[in-house]
Amino acid sequence: MRFPSKHRHYSTAATKITTLRRHLRPLNKLSKRLPRLALLATVIVAPIHAQAVLPTAIQKALTRADLTEADISIVITPIGDKAASQLPTPIQVIDSDEPDSQPAPNAISNHQTTNASTDTSVSDPSYQSALVTIEQRTIEKHERKIHTYTDDPYTYQSVESIPTVIPDEPQNTLPQNGKVQETTSNNKASINISFSPVLDHQSDIPRTPASTMKLVPSFIALDTLGADFVWHTRVYHTGIVIGDHLHGDLIIQGSGDPKMTHERLKQLLYKVQALGIHHIDGDIILDSTVFNNVTKDPAAFDNSPLRPYNASPDGFLVNFSTIGIKTYPQDNGQASVTYKPQLADYQLPATINTRAASCGQASYSLAPQWQDTQLVLNTSLPVSCGEHVFYVAHPNAKEFAAHVVAAKWQALSNTLSGQVISQETPYDMTKTTKRAHGLTAIAMSPLPMVSYPSLNLTKQIHDINHFSNNVMAEQVALSIGAYDKERLDQTISSSTTATSPSSHKASASNEMDNKIGAVQSSSKKADSLYQFGKPATTDYPAALQAINQWWQTHLSTPPPHLTNGSGLCRECTITAANLSELLTYAYARPDFESYVDSLGIAGVSGTIAAHSDRLPESAATGRAWIKTGTLNNVTSMAGYVKGLSGQDYVVVGIINTDQALNPYAARPVLDAMLDWTAKR
Repeated sequence: MRFPSKHRHYSTAATKITTLRRHLRPLNKLSKRLPRLALLATVIVAPIHAQAVLPTAIQKALTRADLTEADISIVITPIGDKAASQLPTPIQVIDSDEPDSQPAPNAISNHQTTNASTDTSVSDPSYQSALVTIEQRTIEKHERKIHTYTDDPYTYQSVESIPTVIPDEPQNTLPQNGKVQETTSNNKASINISFSPVLDHQSDIPRTPASTMKLVPSFIALDTLGADFVWHTRVYHTGIVIGDHLHGDLIIQGSGDPKMTHERLKQLLYKVQALGIHHIDGDIILDSTVFNNVTKDPAAFDNSPLRPYNASPDGFLVNFSTIGIKTYPQDNGQASVTYKPQLADYQLPATINTRAASCGQASYSLAPQWQDTQLVLNTSLPVSCGEHVFYVAHPNAKEFAAHVVAAKWQALSNTLSGQVISQETPYDMTKTTKRAHGLTAIAMSPLPMVSYPSLNLTKQIHDINHFSNNVMAEQVALSIGAYDKERLDQTISSSTTATSPSSHKASASNEMDNKIGAVQSSSKKADSLYQFGKPATTDYPAALQAINQWWQTHLSTPPPHLTNGSGLCRECTITAANLSELLTYAYARPDFESYVDSLGIAGVSGTIAAHSDRLPESAATGRAWIKTGTLNNVTSMAGYVKGLSGQDYVVVGIINTDQALNPYAARPVLDAMLDWTAKR
């Protein structure tokens, strides 16, 4: 542990200047020592220019946080063209006490300042961007309502699909909005992509990024799979259907869908029921083959196995393996408790005693414990929690999915004579059970009876980056390894080459022609592998290798070191230069709109919504699209800022320190970075 020191570390530039002065002391006769002076200037001054001194605002913020310049990496790079910005419409947050108050007339009126000693205020009077206006009290009301209702706001918003405060369509925009959009569209082909950084400080030092690592798999998935990519969860059956009875097994083939919430699972099972099946004389098999050996110890990272952010990925992940527990206080010293989703064949307490205490985080207050047959709530509920919901993750994704599927099937007034079995191997057609005779022994149909599409990738990565959803990020990272179209094409090509001209040539050729035709007739991005029969299987080594291969193919910096896709890791490292290059590359790609829209907006929404609370007069409020990251002794921000001059910027800031420091104390440093950039 490093204890705080009252002595500040010199910056690299300051240290070299001191060294220069020490060498110059013997030079009493300057005229006789010019060659030596010139040599020193050549060797030392050039590095000083390359290693820029941090802006005063950032230096002051570091001092207040008791950090040094050695603790931070920053890269800020101008990008694009003022006349062809790729960033969304800025949002102007207005402080209004009257319902009928009007927004300011233009984008720069609230932040236009002049500072003769720096160039951080270079607002171009000729540039005025279109605006969407939101009242500060609207943002505060939205945040207050969510935080009052749950102590896990991001899980709540993701599970329940709570809309953000940002309007779907721009409102109260400036008259020239249409012109701005038209200019953007017409000039995309001639965009000047990037320039030299205006600030580059220790950008090549590998650091722990925390959740800003999510920017890597979320963009690579967009670039390889496409913004409209969907996962298909398919349902097959063995045996035969007579009347409303299925005499056989029902097989649900997981696809790795990151957001199979309990409500979407209900829709999937309803589609099965709508085909006439109400009774299953067999088992329901949950096949999660698509992901192999990805289960992790939920207590390994921080010994908090019940927190939803520690949930394991799975080929058939249901509701993030998380149950919502809602409490309703009563007048008899107790509170009633309800659960979403319900779990079949598992006991959940319906009431709990209450006590006079501050609510805090109810999940800690109740100390829930998953046992073999029941959930145990070990203590009483603080009465001040009121009507409240909190979330608890189940330690085993497959067991959780089995309980939820059984409960949902029963809730639709259906019956099941067998069990719900969750497994990580393909359905075994040779299995023998006491029911595998007669009609039930008929082979499985080669075509699915139901193919249920997920939300598209654009909507999925919104949750990943806006709400920093760890397990969804891992699902997407693994899916890159399973669904990359280039791998699919290679597989088809290899299979075609391997087909030998024998007596079965015609049938094999027709089968392969059907496979190739299915790919060619679909969109450029294949939507699933399961339509070709045997499911693809991937694991973390294969998925991370696919990510590295993409990086080495498209970017020039060395790939970052990942062990998962969420950033919930201490051994994962990335440089600020890595993230800056990725964000710069993304800026000019076709699916950039989906990418930038997934980021939180400074002072408005997502994990960066509190920016304006920490820095009330920040010019970056409503003008920065940012992914944040937080771990003990780690804080980071990365994304895009639209300067008041109209110039777009890529910004990356990563702070790592071995001090015993609450990382929230370091966030104002990166807030200052956003503010400094926005004023340019």
